[in-house]
Amino acid sequence: MTAFAVLPAEIEDAPSILELQREAYQSEAKLYNDWSIPPLTQSLASLQDEFGSSLILKATTGSTLLGSVRAQFRDGIVHIGRLIVGPTAQRQGIGGALLQAIENSYPGATGFELFTGSLSTGNIRLYQRHGYVISHERTLSPSVTLVYLRKSNATAA
Repeated sequence: MTAFAVLPAEIEDAPSILELQREAYQSEAKLYNDWSIPPLTQSLASLQDEFGSSLILKATTGSTLLGSVRAQFRDGIVHIGRLIVGPTAQRQGIGGALLQAIENSYPGATGFELFTGSLSTGNIRLYQRHGYVISHERTLSPSVTLVYLRKSNATAA
């Protein structure tokens, strides 16, 4: 297992995060035969704008970016998105560590919500291992259905 640290990302990290995001989402694009998914078409300016409204964390080893995750807090719920781990760094606990770190950043939240594609069984298993349960699905197109998962925050007062 690679030793890594999870830290808040800074706007200067945006180009590296965007590059890793595009690498990480290639497998999703292939799975759904859709290279127009938002993580692949997002602009650098759009990601930089997210630093004003989202908490963005990064996992690194030395100066190498291994993964990232984003979240927004609305109405007591933390909406988690773009949990990414580089293809060569997967299955080393980085995704789970990022998920745990983003949850720990919001101790007063009543719950957490995220989504993934219905064919992304590895992602669904990861989230379920961390206590998430499927709450509903939403069809985006004939080939893409999103699965939404939720988790209550046991530490919320």
